[in-house]
Amino acid sequence: MKITDVTLTLFAWNDIPATKYGQLSQEFSGTSQMGLVTITTDQGIQGHAFLGSASRGANLDGQSLIDYLKPVVMGQDPLDRERLYQDLQKRYRNTTPRVIGAVDIALWDIAGKIAGLPIHQLLGSYRDSVPAYASSAVLDSPEAYGEQAAQYKADGWAAYKIHPPTISAKGDIAVCEAVRKAVGDDYRIMLDSTWAYNYYEALAVGKAAERLGFYWYEDPLADDDMYNYIKLREHMDIPIMATEHSPGGFTAYAPWLVSQATDYLRGDVAVKGGITAIYKTAHLAEGFHLNYEVHHGGNSLNNVANTHVIMAIKNCEYFEVLLPSGAQKYGLIEDIDPDENGLIYAFNEPGLGAKIDFELIERMKTAVLS
Repeated sequence: MKITDVTLTLFAWNDIPATKYGQLSQEFSGTSQMGLVTITTDQGIQGHAFLGSASRGANLDGQSLIDYLKPVVMGQDPLDRERLYQDLQKRYRNTTPRVIGAVDIALWDIAGKIAGLPIHQLLGSYRDSVPAYASSAVLDSPEAYGEQAAQYKADGWAAYKIHPPTISAKGDIAVCEAVRKAVGDDYRIMLDSTWAYNYYEALAVGKAAERLGFYWYEDPLADDDMYNYIKLREHMDIPIMATEHSPGGFTAYAPWLVSQATDYLRGDVAVKGGITAIYKTAHLAEGFHLNYEVHHGGNSLNNVANTHVIMAIKNCEYFEVLLPSGAQKYGLIEDIDPDENGLIYAFNEPGLGAKIDFELIERMKTAVLS
């Protein structure tokens, strides 16, 4: 079997609500460009992936897929995923991890369709469900965070994570206090400060989160500030989570482990370069008895890919649902939604197993790159 074509169909995503996750993330709203990656084989089997998100359109990265990655896979056996992954990674300087990840996901989709199995079974299934947690956007007031957290608790979700305003350490501590008051002492809450603090701010907010019984403290410092992560971890009794956007690919996790700079590893198929990349990293983390908590994938089909990996590993506790849904879900006929018990479930059709809304894509199509 050989790959005969790779295309990227761009399609519009309109009516995105105004959304922000911290001072280092720009507010986005309105319209974005999504991309459907299609890899076609000489036996008529196609693999798919989505490229892009509400905050970063596929049009920003799409041409590099055609110019630099398509030549790597054309004429190759799509089942040679490891070799192709290694070759795609060598083009890192010419493209982005999101593009490499989309190609890798589409290759896994082909493999599952050939085998007649869902991807999590190709990887080696560990479970068929996982708890979901709600992950906030920046809200208007501490009270708004508290109300939202209480609602998700009442709806049966396993946990709630705060993305605070990150305008001041004092203001973020007030948000943490409001959420703990709203949900009580027995509900699991986490804090993601989106790389906003210097060391002293991070320590002050972290000590407050520790006092309030938070479950983890995520990304308080700059994503390359390993020196201060080591210091911070020495002074904290709750777990520190870093490496979501730490520079580099798979091998760049190693210094964080040997320096003992984080209690968790973190990533997803978009920011780390596909199913192959995060599956490798989950096993790397397991070797150090650490969790690999999978981050939201940025689009609906990436979250399906994330789900397959989560179902095939032991050391991931949760599935992240980033809010609001209007800025995160698009392009599938049926998207991922937790049930009344706060669980999401494995996809069990061959390949990715998701129902892509091809009619919507055709209706909203703006261009085809090939």
